[in-house]
Amino acid sequence: MALSWNEIKDRALRFSKEWADTHRETESAKPFLDAFFEIFGVPRRKIATFEHRVKQLNDQAGYIDKLWKGLLLIEMKSTGKNLEKAFAQAIGYTHGLKDHELPRYVLVCDFQRFRLYDLEENTTVEFLLADLTQNIHHFGFIAGYTKRTYQEQDPVNIKAAELIGDLHDQLKNIGYDGHALEVYLVRLLFCLFAEDTGIFRRQQFQDFITDRTNEDGSDLAGWIDQLFQVLNTPQDKRLKNLDSDLAEFAYINGKLFEERLPTASFDSTMRSALLRACALDWSKISPAIFGAMFQSVMNADRRRNPCAHYTSEKNILKVIKPLFLDALWAEFERVKNNERRLRDFHRSLAE
Repeated sequence: MALSWNEIKDRALRFSKEWADTHRETESAKPFLDAFFEIFGVPRRKIATFEHRVKQLNDQAGYIDKLWKGLLLIEMKSTGKNLEKAFAQAIGYTHGLKDHELPRYVLVCDFQRFRLYDLEENTTVEFLLADLTQNIHHFGFIAGYTKRTYQEQDPVNIKAAELIGDLHDQLKNIGYDGHALEVYLVRLLFCLFAEDTGIFRRQQFQDFITDRTNEDGSDLAGWIDQLFQVLNTPQDKRLKNLDSDLAEFAYINGKLFEERLPTASFDSTMRSALLRACALDWSKISPAIFGAMFQSVMNADRRRNPCAHYTSEKNILKVIKPLFLDALWAEFERVKNNERRLRDFHRSLAE
């Protein structure tokens, strides 16, 4: 689960003090970045590679200082070096990456200055190490925190439906159909949401598929079957020699993963379709439209109809807020600072 912002800010303050006198790239970049990721409770070794080798446009080999595939590329320089050139170098490296590996964010840093580029929003922030605590919220995506905005017909929701619809059709075409297909897709959708909303480690599901399965997809179904079983098993009930990557996934109660499903089958095209879905930022997708979105996924005719649409979150909230949501928020505000009453509030929701 994601650390609280108070804990993250405390860690950022300690980090800025501990590394205040660090200046040289060659000897300090790796421990500096390892410590930086620890601010967010994220083990760098599990999510980002150091000195990631890529082929540049001139066919020469280049080495990215730190790459978190699909999310963040980091280029470190010694103190005082030109950060504009560092950014140009970082962008040059992206030409050697696969589509699902392309980062949304680029961070260039000389130990004393941080410059973070959001390539999707086309924004840049820059600040000094001494001011890291005041600016740490810009890195919320590392811990799983993201700013969410919705439009009447949000393109990201439509894109999600298209990606899952593509995978649905490919599974159905090979004969994986009916109840098993519906449950299978719901489980995959949960994993996609979980890795972008703090239930799993950020991109944990995507990294698992990328790192542990063959590019031809031949062993993907077997790994997914094992993952579903692990997600249904509490940590203290799991085998002691369980694969380390599987063991790191959280236990998910609620019986979503309880039923044993027939084993599916994947090929390289289907594996690529799942990785494209992983590359989407699912924290931006509104849970409020999930049900309608899933129904459109399961109905190919609705997906092909250019006039088909689902009810937007804005319109859904117009209905449910006066019915019960406003009252729930008011009750939460009354009890949120009282631990006992807050527990009772959560218990009443569960019942």
